[in-house]
Amino acid sequence: MKQIADLHIHSKYSRACSPQLTLENIDKTCRIKGIDIIATGDFTYPDWFFDIKNELQELKGSKGLYKLKSAEDDKVRFLLSTELALIYKKNNKCRRIHLVVHAPNIKAVEELNKYLDKKYNIRSDGRPILGMSAEELMKLCLSIHPKYLIYPAHLWTPWFAVFGSKSGFDSMGECFGKYTENIYAYETGLSSDPEMNWRLSSLDKLTLLSNSDAHSLPNIGREANVFNLKEISYDEIYNVIKHKNTKTQKHKNNEMQEHENTCLAELRSTKTIKHKLNSFLDYTIEFYPEEGMYHYDGHRACGISFCPKETKKQKGICPVCKKPLTVGVMNRVEELADRPIGFKPKNKPGFKKLVELDKIICEALNIKSRASKAVQAEYNNLINCLGNELDILMNIDLNKIKQAARPEIAEGIKRVRAGKLIIEPGFDGQYGAVKIFSDEEKRDNKQKSLF
Repeated sequence: MKQIADLHIHSKYSRACSPQLTLENIDKTCRIKGIDIIATGDFTYPDWFFDIKNELQELKGSKGLYKLKSAEDDKVRFLLSTELALIYKKNNKCRRIHLVVHAPNIKAVEELNKYLDKKYNIRSDGRPILGMSAEELMKLCLSIHPKYLIYPAHLWTPWFAVFGSKSGFDSMGECFGKYTENIYAYETGLSSDPEMNWRLSSLDKLTLLSNSDAHSLPNIGREANVFNLKEISYDEIYNVIKHKNTKTQKHKNNEMQEHENTCLAELRSTKTIKHKLNSFLDYTIEFYPEEGMYHYDGHRACGISFCPKETKKQKGICPVCKKPLTVGVMNRVEELADRPIGFKPKNKPGFKKLVELDKIICEALNIKSRASKAVQAEYNNLINCLGNELDILMNIDLNKIKQAARPEIAEGIKRVRAGKLIIEPGFDGQYGAVKIFSDEEKRDNKQKSLF
């Protein structure tokens, strides 16, 4: 069964996040967006965890997944999740990293929160800052429950990432030490895509995940993962991620590859392996990485944005303020890559790059705000006529879209599907600018929308 999962979002209790991020609103938004499995986010924050325990109920047939009690059905399922910020010193350098943490059940969260609340301040922010190392966190979580799932958030971003240019590491082993073998995945982040990550052979043994890291309702699902699950449960998702089960390699997990000649028949005879063979990660839904706020190098305050080649010419120094540039994701990938641009490993899930529907409508109507009444009216019309957003963006026939939408909106969706965009890359905390239409086309579209 196809399940679209966004495994990293935040609640209203995280810094710089919308007060509209309540469980009820998240459930409603997922139905509009087309998300089947959504992270709770922020389960370490006491007030939010109280809401989780009181507003959600565990699904009997989906062990480890939860539904909103007030919902009439279980179309949207919640997975217990949080993001933790770790700040600590290792190898004589201050490290600042963010990790995504998924928990198998409420009891496991209660035990983790109880421990953290005694030693750290988890009450100041939905995404707490902990003065502990990645190894210490791994040890703690796995001692509570062996199916805690921990992996790097937005792997490449400069300030708070495992491979970040400002305070990260050059390898997973440097960060996680003896617990590296317990890291089964990584999150690409908005400023990188699968093709960029495929350039590092060291990442081949991990499952590539893409999540929205949404700080507001409209951004839910801007990145996501499309699973094909035999059974919709936490354990099933955990097993797919741990064993890197993919569509092209669903009949082979790691154990089969290593021992195929000697024990293939034995492995296939067990219920556990048969179970794993039927679930896989099909593809990921991606932000255009150029739109991410750390794709290029630069200085936002100085208005300076450079590609890696130009940064090298400038010797990493801002020509305006003469201080070191913030080195972005593209440059950092280039620094650590051991493969050429365009390399694709075998048996990897595919991906689809999207621009959110309301942004396409903004471009088509030449309106700046996604929240404008005109944009929302067009958006709601399309949802009412055609179904959820992701289905509109990826699957519904363009001829059918043309019947329900303005011609310029249908054309915008067509161009996004084809990747015919002009994007001014983001840098130093500033999102990139996506252009679907030329300035002349946008003026014409806006003029038409007046009549």
